[in-house]
This record gives sequence, C-alpha cells and structure tokens, in this order.
Amino acid sequence: MSLPLTAEPFLVADIGGTHARFGLVSGRCPDPHDVRILRCADYPDLVSAIEDYLHRIEGPRPVAACVAVAGPVLGDRVRLTNSGWDFGVMEARRRLRLRRLEVINDFTALALAVPHLPREAFVGIGAGIRRHGEPIAVIGPGTGLGVAALVRSGETWVPVPGEGGHAGLPVETAREAEIAAVLRQRHEVVCAETVLSGPGLVRLYQAVALLRGVPAPCTHPEQIHRAARRFDDPIAHETLEVFFGMFGAFCANVALTFGARGGVLLGGGVLPDMSDLLSSSDFRRRFVGNRSVPGYLDDVATEIITAHVPALRGAACLLAQHDPALETA
Repeated sequence: MSLPLTAEPFLVADIGGTHARFGLVSGRCPDPHDVRILRCADYPDLVSAIEDYLHRIEGPRPVAACVAVAGPVLGDRVRLTNSGWDFGVMEARRRLRLRRLEVINDFTALALAVPHLPREAFVGIGAGIRRHGEPIAVIGPGTGLGVAALVRSGETWVPVPGEGGHAGLPVETAREAEIAAVLRQRHEVVCAETVLSGPGLVRLYQAVALLRGVPAPCTHPEQIHRAARRFDDPIAHETLEVFFGMFGAFCANVALTFGARGGVLLGGGVLPDMSDLLSSSDFRRRFVGNRSVPGYLDDVATEIITAHVPALRGAACLLAQHDPALETA
C-alpha cells in the first residue's frame, strides 16, 4: 500500500463517542504521524475539532481527508450514534477547504487496517487459527459496540460495514435473563450495545448490584475494572464475568453470521487493558458454545487488537485505494 505522491499531507481521523483521534499521512508512508487525541465534548462539531488539531501542528494544510465516525454513514448527513456531533459531508469539505473528504464508519476503518498490522499487534484469546483468505469479523466495545467484517475479493480485502452492535443482546443463562429483565425496566430498547460497551458495563454493574440488594458505588468502567482486580468486590467480579460471557456469545453470533473462519478480531477502548481477565473468563467457552453446527467455531481465532490508533491506518488505506485528485471545490 502506498499513497499518491503529493507535497501536501492527508488528514486521517477516528471519531468515537468520547474521543477524536487525528493524524497525518504523507508521501509513500501510510503510518500516521503527528497523532493527537482530543475530547469530543470540548468541541461543538467535527470541523471545530479538526481546525483546532491543525492549529496544534506545523506544516502544510491537508488537501484530502478520511474521517471514520462511530455511526452509520448513509448519505451526506452524518449523525454520530453516541455523540451530539451532526454534520454535512459537503459542508464540512467546503469549510475545511479540502479537495476530497471521505467519511466512513469507524469499524470499516478498523477492518481496513487489519491486513496491514504486524502480527505482534494482536494478542490471542484461547486457542484458534486464522484461515488465510476467509472472512474476518472485527468487533469492539467502546462508547458503543462496533461491528464490521472483511471479505476477500481477488487480491483485495473489502470491508463490510454494519450496525451489529444494535442487534439483540444474547441471553443464554438464568442469571442473564434476570439481568435483562432489570435492564428492560430501565431502558425502552435493550440491545447488545446496552450492555457490551463502556457505559453498558456500568449498567450491568448496577443491575447486578440491584439483584444482590447492595449499593453500586462504581460509576465508571475503570472503577469496575480496578475493583474486579482486587478480588474483594463480588459485584464487580460478577459484572465482568457476565460481561465477558455475553460478549463471547455475541462474538459467536457475529462469526456465524459472516462465516468468519478467518478470525474474530477485537478492538474498541474497553478490552486492551483487560486481556488477561478476558483470557481467564468464560469468553472463549461461550464463543465456542454448544452450537447446532458442532465444531464450526472450535478453532476460529479470537484476538485482541493492541495496535495504537489502528483505525487511523485504516483511513489511510482507504485514501491509498482511491485517487484523491478530484475536482476542486
């Protein structure tokens, strides 16, 4: 993969529900540089955040950009699922004085990055192999729950975006049914993202505490994570056990849907610091499960993506696939 040779850099961005990650790519190097991470809540809109980022760095202004966003991209108007940002692509392109502006789903960008990441950028969870050329699923809990796939077409990997995080929450045990009942009393819609995300981890913790009849002092995912590691908080411990079990079942559903025999790769902001807890949890057993197609998932790889800002590299991949020398605005 190489980028067109231009004097000006290209802007790449990964916009989640909480953080906006920016970088530049230039020449024949697809690796982002001048990477900055900003808080979405500090800016009224995408253009304001980009302008602030560009003021923080030196060098020529970008002529093209690829922005990956946490939400569906269905036309010119883009609304982020877990953020107040709402913008028109053509208007943003005009305000930023860009020759080209591509907007894609954030997990489309993450999927595009996967074939270009080094092997050491992945940590295996349980036994499993990646089958060369077979479909790959990319799943990740963060502020929301992202899902995408990658399928091979000749020598090219083609991303398949979707909104799988809004599919149904897998409920397979009596305890999960009790928790789901509590959540349905509090939320009009209970989907996978309601639980399998950073905010969802807090909702799950509160539901477990309610069922146990005890207070729920933790209010942030990091607090629950730390409490579970101390082994002196049974609420936090059960919360993570249920979270990882449901997540394993959800990943199995996605893998079965896409035929992801090439592996299930896990991204998002929640998992990287908990790979050891995930490995020792019920995740892998629930992933393999007692399926009506025995053996189908037994040796499918499940791996955590540990690369820094990988979606930025995926955005660079998209720019490399298309000639950015379009008509002037």
